[in-house]
Amino acid sequence: MSACCSNKSVTCDTQKRLRIAIQKSGRLTDDTEKLFKNCGIKINESRDHLLAHAENLPIDILRVRDDDIPGLVMDHVVDWGIVGQNVLEETTMQREVDGLPVAYKEVMKLNYGDCRLSVAVPNEMEYKSLKDLEGFKIATTYPFLLKRKLKEMGVSFKSVLLTGSVEVAPRAGLADAICDLVCTGATLHANGLKEVDVIYESKAVLIGRDQELFPEKQAIADLIIPRLKGVMAARESKYIMMNAPRNKLPEIKAILPGAENPSIIELEGSPDRVALHVVSREKLFWETMESLKALGATSILVVPIEKMLD
Repeated sequence: MSACCSNKSVTCDTQKRLRIAIQKSGRLTDDTEKLFKNCGIKINESRDHLLAHAENLPIDILRVRDDDIPGLVMDHVVDWGIVGQNVLEETTMQREVDGLPVAYKEVMKLNYGDCRLSVAVPNEMEYKSLKDLEGFKIATTYPFLLKRKLKEMGVSFKSVLLTGSVEVAPRAGLADAICDLVCTGATLHANGLKEVDVIYESKAVLIGRDQELFPEKQAIADLIIPRLKGVMAARESKYIMMNAPRNKLPEIKAILPGAENPSIIELEGSPDRVALHVVSREKLFWETMESLKALGATSILVVPIEKMLD
């Protein structure tokens, strides 16, 4: 009897708690944990724990390898997963070949984890286009993405699958070129390689299983999604304040990038000037601030926004 009740309790619990898979360690980990923190999801367990529980919400966090995340979502082991688009695309193509389920929903794109999958060749090689790779051995961790791109270009090549230290392959005589993730290019430079073509550009993405969630889980999702959107909007936005001549307001508003309608506040004792407050959803460059100053704006402040709800 007790075992039966226990099993029912576990089943009931899995129907009520939203389970999210994230990268245990890697380039997305810190930003993902920061995103959760800014969304008010409190998780104190060490990264060494495979399964962590939020303290304040019915959410479980599963810490795994990034290339396991798409499969966990597609196999309905977890409800959501945060993964790089590059890993998602590569895993989807691999699972199609293996005859495994590949269905998922894209919940939203996230504004971090930017990288690119690029071809790199030795510095001394003359390179004009991807067609120069005809007949090459190319080392990569992403054979399906590479094959798709080179097939589009009509280029035949041999793929050399490596799961780490791809950049040393040409120097070790394992390959003629590589196709690997690039963020800064410093690792390529250190290994005598130059980036010559981008195969795929990637960001982090939140994906979900291709089923309706249980009502209790959907309620959690409906709570979290606006928070996620608010945090991402805040990261891309700035709060701008300045004092400005009243007769220059049309020109000032015209050069503020991505700005909403500003709040205009009367300045005591200065009928010809106003305080202008506005949220801008685009970067504000020094040139724009200097243009604002040239129009008579003073005390120009650009402040980061931590959280924002539309």
